[in-house]
Formats: sequence, C-alpha cells, structure tokens
Amino acid sequence: MTVFRTLLLSCILGAISTSAFAASAPQNKMTKPPAMSVPLTTERVFQLYYNRTWIWKDGAGYFAAKQRDFRAWSGEGTGSYGVGHWFVTDPGRLCFRATWYAKTGKALALTCFSHRKKGNVIFQKRDPNGDWYPFKTTPANVDDEYRKLRPGDYATAGYNRMRAKLKREK
Repeated sequence: MTVFRTLLLSCILGAISTSAFAASAPQNKMTKPPAMSVPLTTERVFQLYYNRTWIWKDGAGYFAAKQRDFRAWSGEGTGSYGVGHWFVTDPGRLCFRATWYAKTGKALALTCFSHRKKGNVIFQKRDPNGDWYPFKTTPANVDDEYRKLRPGDYATAGYNRMRAKLKREK
C-alpha cells in the first residue's frame, strides 16, 4: 500500500470512527465483558439490527432487509458516506463491510461489534479494542444505545445528500 493510500485511508476512517461510533457510546464502560455473561446468538443479533437505522451523533447507518445492504453517512468535518453489506457471525457479532467515500477519496472498511448478555442487560463493544457498555436493558433505560436503533430507513436521505454534496465538491 502506498504512503498516500495509507494516509488517505487513515483520514477517512478516523473521521468515520470519531463521528459515528465513538461519540455515541455511553460513558459507563468496562474493558472486560461482565462476569458470567454469554454471547448473543446470531439470530438475536440479527433481530436487533434487521431493517433498522442506527442514529449516530452526526449521521446514521441503515441495516436493510433486502440483500443485507448497508448504507450510511456521517457529516463530521467534510462528511462521508458508505455503502456495503452487513452480516452476523458467532459468537454474537455484527459486522458491516462498506466502501466509504469522502472528499479525499474512498476506502474499504470492516466494522464489527460484539454483543453479550447477562440477566436483563445486553452489552456491546466495538471490536477489536472497544470497551464494553450496557447496550440494551429490560426494562429500557433512557440512555440505552439501543434506543438509537429505529425501525425503518432513516439513513438513505442523508446518504443521498452527502453523496450529492461530495460529487459537487469534486
């Protein structure tokens, strides 16, 4: 990989990770999974994300039912948008592979989140080096990250706007 491509990739992915995921994670974090917790089944992880939009601080990502398409945008800095596919793996892992486009170019990225359950709480962490935090509680808490996952597509309009904006700036 050339030095330019490496620099471009790090700039794009840095903007995406800062705006979309790092800003949305709750503050009560743990470096290790809770004792006695178990990974979610693939079916349970699938149900959490299927045909839902994850609303981020400055963007959103949609996990479509059709062909498991993934579409997202982030408005941080000059902005970016991503398109690809999402999938679930054992144990309890959600991933999406997308090509992200920004003013400086494009880059392919794989982003994954692990999920575990203990009692009435589902915990989540961004892989590989994220911290564990409560993701979904029963009964629901007002600060559950899961509350930012809404049924339906709330990302495509932002995706289309960002795509048009970046095309105009070329």
